[in-house]
Amino acid sequence: MSESVIADFVCQFNSEAANRSEPAKGRVVLSQKRLVLAASEDDKLTIPLESIFDIAIGQVPPDLGDFFKSTVTVAFKKNGKQLVAAIEAGDEKIQKFGTVLFKAIINGTGTKVRERARVGGRVTDEGFKQARLFLTPGSVEFRRNDGTFVVDLQTVADFQRTKREIGGTDRPVLVFRHMLDGTAITTEAAMGSSRKMSILGRYLRREYSELMEQLSKIELTRGKKEVLVAIYSTGDMAGMPLASILGKDSSEVSMLLQDLEEDGLVQDSADGPTLTPTGQVVASKHLEDVNV
Repeated sequence: MSESVIADFVCQFNSEAANRSEPAKGRVVLSQKRLVLAASEDDKLTIPLESIFDIAIGQVPPDLGDFFKSTVTVAFKKNGKQLVAAIEAGDEKIQKFGTVLFKAIINGTGTKVRERARVGGRVTDEGFKQARLFLTPGSVEFRRNDGTFVVDLQTVADFQRTKREIGGTDRPVLVFRHMLDGTAITTEAAMGSSRKMSILGRYLRREYSELMEQLSKIELTRGKKEVLVAIYSTGDMAGMPLASILGKDSSEVSMLLQDLEEDGLVQDSADGPTLTPTGQVVASKHLEDVNV
């Protein structure tokens, strides 16, 4: 193939497009335009990236058997049919390949983005601007000629798909609710391709579920919630001790801060304890739970 190769490795794979009952061992080659599964020179499946409409990591259709463990499953269209192919390798390789495949399809896609559709509870008059979308480690970047706007996935409280009227036409839009410099922000992104929008949504659900899984392992006691919400709500405390704001003993607050720092939710700074990006998301989710 003339285009540059992004990934090339040996593994097991199978596909509904192939006439075999068990997986084959061969090469998987990914370029900027296509994915090739080659068991041999005469047994080769070429999947144009533009034909892929879904990607799943760790899920294998029952029709392909119980031979797979760590997998990337690709849904694609071929000759008017919807088919799937499953690729198996070690956990680390599969995770890396899955991310590379998402990037190969999404990166550089033209979008229209409204960076600050809402700031806090205030709706702004920000309009949609043309940008190119890129997936980078832990973030989504919208690159324009006049600069780059980044959504850190650790700061995303939630996201959803909806519709907005853009240029007189209803368009599918992905809405991010995230934190930026301690403020709740809503960003909206529209894509011309509903196929790519679905694949982007799949990628974000994967990243978001991993973050939520990490957060679910953190034990949030009432005391921890109170400290998080106090820091989140007061911002610059003008030198007022956190213990005074909470009405707690300073030694108790120090212990809670130490626990939250170990949890990755609080960090120390020259102005005192501040929330990490993840801590801001967690605190915003518990505002209604605590009366500080």
